[in-house]
Amino acid sequence: MSLALAPSTRAALADWLAEERALNAAAANTLSAYAADVTGFLAFLATYDGAPAGPARLAGLELRDMRAWMAHERGRGLGARSLARALSAVKGFFRWYGRREGFEPTAVLSVRAPKFRRKLPRPLAEDAARAVLDMVGESAREPWIAARDTAVVTLLYGCGLRISEALGLTGRDAPLPATLVIRGKGGKERVVPVLPAARDAVDAYLAVCPFDLAPDGPLFRGARGGALNPRLVARSMERVRALLGLPATATPHALRHSFATHLLEAGGDLRAIQELLGHASLSTTQAYTAVDTARLMAVYEAAHPKA
Repeated sequence: MSLALAPSTRAALADWLAEERALNAAAANTLSAYAADVTGFLAFLATYDGAPAGPARLAGLELRDMRAWMAHERGRGLGARSLARALSAVKGFFRWYGRREGFEPTAVLSVRAPKFRRKLPRPLAEDAARAVLDMVGESAREPWIAARDTAVVTLLYGCGLRISEALGLTGRDAPLPATLVIRGKGGKERVVPVLPAARDAVDAYLAVCPFDLAPDGPLFRGARGGALNPRLVARSMERVRALLGLPATATPHALRHSFATHLLEAGGDLRAIQELLGHASLSTTQAYTAVDTARLMAVYEAAHPKA
C-alpha cells in the first residue's frame, strides 16, 4: 500500500510519526494504528485520483474528497467506531502537515466523526471478582501455572493494571514493593499501591516458577519459559467464567473495570481513581465505572460544602 504514496508524502508521514513518538510519547501500538489509518487514507486518494497524492493535492483537499473516502470506508464494512478512529488519525496528520507546509487543512478538520454508541464496561460484582481470584488456577495443568494465573488476575483486580502493564513487569520488579511505578499508555507514568494480597500472590508464583527470572526478563512466563502471552490469560478467564457461570464480558480487562467501580462504590475519590488507572481524562474514568447517577449524586451531596 505504501507504493501508492508519493515519496515526499511517505517521508512526511514518517516525520509525523517520529514526532509523535518523541514529543507525545506515543506507544508503538498507537503509532502502528496511526500509520495504517493515514496510509489507508492516502492510498484511497491515489486510487480515487489515479496517481499518488503530492503536496499540492494534499493542500487542496475538498470536503467532497473526505466524504468520498468515508463512504468508501463504510462501503467496505468499516464500523463507525473504527472510522472515527481513522478520521482522528488523518486529522492529526493533516494538522501537523498543514503547519509544516503553511496551509489550513480546513476540509479535513471540518469533517465530523460518525456517531457511535460507546460500549460501557461491565465490571464483575465483588463476590464474582473474589471467586475469579480463588478459582482461576483450578484448571491449570501444573501448580506453578495455577500460581502464575492467580498472580496475574490479582494484579489486574487488586492494582487496576492493564493486562499489558501486568505482563510488562520484569524480574527486577520482584518481590513487589509497596508501590509500583507503571508506564501506561502514551508513556505516562503513575504510582500504584500494591495490596498485600497482590504481593502474596506474586510471591507464591515466584516460589514455584521453574524458570530463572533475570532482572531484564519478563516476570510472568509461558510454559516454555518465554514471555506470557496475554491470550493465555484470556483463556484462563474463559475457563473460570464457564465454571462460575459468568457472562462473556468477564474478561481480564473487566477486572480493571471492577477495580475502579468497587473503589468508587466504597467511597473512593474519582480523581484519585483516575490517577490510579492512568486516565488522562476524568470523563474516561467516569465511563469506566459502573456506578449509576444516583450513586454519584449521593457522593456529591455528602461531600459538597453547600449541599
